Amino acid sequence: MRKLFPFLMFVFLAAACAVPSARQTGPAPLTDAIQQQAVKPAAAPRKTPAAPPATARKPQPPVLKNPSVLDEPDTRYKAMPLPQEMRGVWIASVENMDWPSKPGLPPAAQQKEFTDLLDLLKQLNFNTVIVQVRPAADTFWPSRQEPWSYYLTGRQGVSPHYDPLAFMIKEAHKRGLAFHAWFNPFRVQNVSKAALSENHPIKKHPDWLVSYGGRKYYNPAIAAARRHSINVIAEVAEKYDVDGIHLDDYFYPYPVKKNGKTVPWPDAELYKKYGNGQPLAAWRRSNVNTFVRDLHQRLKATKPELPLGISPFGVWRNQSKDPTGSPTRAFSAYDDGLYADSRLWIEQGWIDYVVPQLYWHFGHRVAPYGVLLKWWNKEMERNPQVKLYIGLGTYKHGNEWKDPAELDKQMAELKKYKNVAGAVHFSAIRIKNNQGQVQKTLKKHYK
Repeated sequence: MRKLFPFLMFVFLAAACAVPSARQTGPAPLTDAIQQQAVKPAAAPRKTPAAPPATARKPQPPVLKNPSVLDEPDTRYKAMPLPQEMRGVWIASVENMDWPSKPGLPPAAQQKEFTDLLDLLKQLNFNTVIVQVRPAADTFWPSRQEPWSYYLTGRQGVSPHYDPLAFMIKEAHKRGLAFHAWFNPFRVQNVSKAALSENHPIKKHPDWLVSYGGRKYYNPAIAAARRHSINVIAEVAEKYDVDGIHLDDYFYPYPVKKNGKTVPWPDAELYKKYGNGQPLAAWRRSNVNTFVRDLHQRLKATKPELPLGISPFGVWRNQSKDPTGSPTRAFSAYDDGLYADSRLWIEQGWIDYVVPQLYWHFGHRVAPYGVLLKWWNKEMERNPQVKLYIGLGTYKHGNEWKDPAELDKQMAELKKYKNVAGAVHFSAIRIKNNQGQVQKTLKKHYK
């Protein structure tokens, strides 16, 4: 027994060290009701498991010393150029939609989920992944400005004990896939009841916060809040080897209705103070435009070759409001709540690519896919330097779309337009699960 004791101790210690520590809105699809003007919040994603008791996981500060996180901007890496044909996919982390599958997975399990997904996408001949790295004012990297994401560990501010962003970039590049870091600019807390960490910026700046429709946001009207979001984005752009910066469609949030009436966004006092006589909608658009312009200037100052892309809602304006708008009758990003003027961003060259979300089918009653595709192709003549990629509602394939060939037809149709340089699919989980045999359609077009 004495001879066996050292051996048994070695086995015990080895087993203990082998156990990993498990600490811890896609562009989200819109319902047809929203797309047809009946504005209401996007359908809640699947429910996430409750976080383990606090006694099981004590909050810890980030302990990482990752070489990708530098004190000064790292300009050595040159981003991959935008592809001749974009074959992209959104990988959403908010509400654990695509990855990780749930909060609190051990690091090894998180990593395997991601590499398995990359392997599949590479097999299907995708060339770009657009990964949500800041889903709700919390991060997938050891940020100096915002806490670790709830969607990693199940508890905001708790380290996953590795750098997910550095890992994802490395694995994507290993497979020849471009990596675009996707940010939600102003969302602070989504529908989950996850508590904000004690070191969250909102604790120091409660005046930045707006509660609306059961969610929390940074207020786009507050210059300091806008600068903060730009600083967070720049932290990644300047210190990680990303190939692009990507924003989704959530600037001001989608309007919420209660008892059949739209709930007003609570900015009356700020508008009175800073509106300068502008119409309310114009003032809100100017807040968003200022953010996009300032972000563009910040990025180009340090990494001029790094592309900035935005994925706006698919309808800029309807012809009923502007004769140069699209012949549609749908919710409008410009007029109806988001206050997003994608035309201005294109004309001014504040973005390098645009991905309008054309999540409708060909025969849609108020926003037909073919009509909008034609309109966006024409729109790009305003600035041919900006690339146009089409955001496809792949999540509807084999589900909401009645025609099983709808996605096939949409992918074929976009290739007919000279200003359309590819597509981005929402979202990765539907491709992974092969919903409606979608992989067969993708293999047909991506050879």
